[in-house]
Amino acid sequence: MNAIKKILAVLDPSKEQQKGLLRSFELARKSGASITAFLSVYDFSYEMTTMLSLEERDLMRSAVIKSREDWIKSLIGPYLNDLNIDLKVVWHNRPFEAVIQTVLSDGYDMVIKGTHQHDTLKSVLFTPTDWHLIRKCPCPVLLVKEHDWQKQGSILAAVHSSCEDKEHQGLNHKIIKDAQFIAQLVQADVHLVNSYAGTPINIAIEIPEFNVAEFNTSVKNHHLKCTAELAEQFSVAPTHFHVKEGLPEDVIPVVANELDVELVVIGTVGRTGLSAALMGNTAEHVIDGLNCDVLALKPEGYKSPLDK
Repeated sequence: MNAIKKILAVLDPSKEQQKGLLRSFELARKSGASITAFLSVYDFSYEMTTMLSLEERDLMRSAVIKSREDWIKSLIGPYLNDLNIDLKVVWHNRPFEAVIQTVLSDGYDMVIKGTHQHDTLKSVLFTPTDWHLIRKCPCPVLLVKEHDWQKQGSILAAVHSSCEDKEHQGLNHKIIKDAQFIAQLVQADVHLVNSYAGTPINIAIEIPEFNVAEFNTSVKNHHLKCTAELAEQFSVAPTHFHVKEGLPEDVIPVVANELDVELVVIGTVGRTGLSAALMGNTAEHVIDGLNCDVLALKPEGYKSPLDK
């Protein structure tokens, strides 16, 4: 991502404050992007009203859409003087499909959507629509929490620096580049985080002569070296990369909290079927544990399963 020209801001009619829309205003002011305020509406009762003719049902749907358009106009009206904003309301029973189809047909650079915060857990709860967008949307998806992005804040890029797979290496580079692009827009610092697995307990039990401490030190040094090389490649300061033992879903939220970051940038493989269940688990567990905005990216060449 070296520019943001078109933003699709997904609205939530159940919320008074439209966090995703407000974040889109913030990014549009800094990037010069245009914004489409987007809403998918549907009411099953209108489809089942057999006493009405098809024309009458169409009129009822049109009235609902018009009402929502008027609501969106009231939201964007105060910002039209300094931002390029339009709106789009569609009738669709699967909101994530409506969003992705709009991205595919109109070529958006980013989808921005507010998330739901659970007051008791102090964490973000992601809806089924969020998860579908994370898995299947071809462009970057920014999921927004309530806090403001502070100047001179921090953005955390989650990488797998020791991976030799070309797809994951390419995704590492994309994660860092996009984190740096956003950081430049909002005047933030970029940090890298990399986690690594410790010695499996069963090895120490089954092979008594196995030197656990030596093995752990070797693994840690390998990950430190790989992460340092990645940081140097992208001019990230040595004090701005963090390598910790543990699972990504444990390490990344801990580092994000320690740094009080505004945003975590993470890659998702975006596969479907059984491979999605296996490969997507790590990313989804990481995202589920974060208490800040998340920018989810796909590898280069990714094609959405809805792109037919």
